Amino acid sequence: MPSFPPVEAVVRAVTLLECLNRHPVSSIAQLHFQTEIPKPSLVRLLQTLEGMGYVRRGPKAGGYMLTSKVQLLACGYHSQPRLVEVVAPLLDAVTEAIKWPAALAVPSNGAAVICYSTIPNSPLALLHNSIDMRLSLFTRALGRAYLAFCDEDEREALISMADVADNPENAALQDRRSLDATLELIRRQGYALRDPKVRPVSKTLALPLFDGQGVVGSIGITWFTSTMSDEEGVKRYLGLLQDVAAEAKAALTAPGQSDGA
Repeated sequence: MPSFPPVEAVVRAVTLLECLNRHPVSSIAQLHFQTEIPKPSLVRLLQTLEGMGYVRRGPKAGGYMLTSKVQLLACGYHSQPRLVEVVAPLLDAVTEAIKWPAALAVPSNGAAVICYSTIPNSPLALLHNSIDMRLSLFTRALGRAYLAFCDEDEREALISMADVADNPENAALQDRRSLDATLELIRRQGYALRDPKVRPVSKTLALPLFDGQGVVGSIGITWFTSTMSDEEGVKRYLGLLQDVAAEAKAALTAPGQSDGA
């Protein structure tokens, strides 16, 4: 625990950046409501960040938005660097070809966490950002794809860490027989789909990613429910994701490749 109280100005600045990251453009009124920072202080913080190049005025009067410079704040973070390095350009190519957003997820403390997304490159994305989003291992396609293909010991460990209070979707774990049947089906067919009761506005198709040792993550494509069914989505995109998974595995298992190479 720190031996001193937090620096309020730093807390406010980081809180403001987090709120700006949730929407393409934010107004002073929105930011005040979300952060509870007084409006005069908000204006000073925004003007400071604008002067540093992290924020700029939006297309409408009174709006503010982040600039690409904020990416520099994460450039020194190297979790799963080799995996992201390999998979990111492959998913970028997928979105360029089909326009729908694609994502890469890895397991973390009982959830599947998105560590790369092509949402910024997709004209068809529902969300502004999904990086660091924690998804249920039991209802979301990216989570199911990983959970079904990891080894039994890891599966049980991940299941034991899942918290229903943290994510109500994890209540699906209460019917373990149904969950096991779902995972067995995923292993047989080689891919996972999102539970149709969860976020019905869209659908996701996901596959596991492997290196030479086992499953290391999952990749998926998301589309609007109104545009096609699960069956049509699988027909159109399963082969594409399988090609990405095969290319990623080849790169991850190439001689001389290691984390951070």
